[in-house]
Amino acid sequence: MAKSKNNVITHGLSGLIGDLLVFRQRANKTIVADRPKPFSTPPTDLQLGIQRRFKKAAQYAKKAILDPLLKAGYQAVARLGQSAYNRAFKDYQLAPEFDEDVNLSTYTGAIGDEISVSVIDDFQVIGVKVKIINADLSLLEEGDAVQSDNGLDWIYTCTAVNAAANGSKIIFTATDLPGNQTVLEKVID
Repeated sequence: MAKSKNNVITHGLSGLIGDLLVFRQRANKTIVADRPKPFSTPPTDLQLGIQRRFKKAAQYAKKAILDPLLKAGYQAVARLGQSAYNRAFKDYQLAPEFDEDVNLSTYTGAIGDEISVSVIDDFQVIGVKVKIINADLSLLEEGDAVQSDNGLDWIYTCTAVNAAANGSKIIFTATDLPGNQTVLEKVID
């Protein structure tokens, strides 16, 4: 791939030239590349899955930039040469991540105990749900955590008594703006 910076002839040129070259504009630069060639073998199931995810990401990005506030938010975090569309497309591809170092030492099974978990995302986490499962696998309680002032931690305040806290499982589910979800399970020792 070649890049043209201040060439009078190719400045602003885009599209297919003959059957050989494709010109593109990115970040005020003209990029010259070979013409894409079609695949000679049928795509695998893995490739078809990636193509479907790519199409969904494109649909999400198109819809996201129609909302002026959301478009401005994506543009604010975009890097040089990256559009709000590109940034929204990338956001669709990346799910939130938990900090694996969850501190459950403050959970005793009492009403009012707070459980805190740290979640990061490349753009925005919109919610964290918490489920507490007893050692006998019955659901004790579930609800939404509240984002703390630091924007990183999510805090859940317990509403039910758990007489046998040891062996219980806490399941955190974080959701980002495009709807990607990540689940983290921790067992109380």
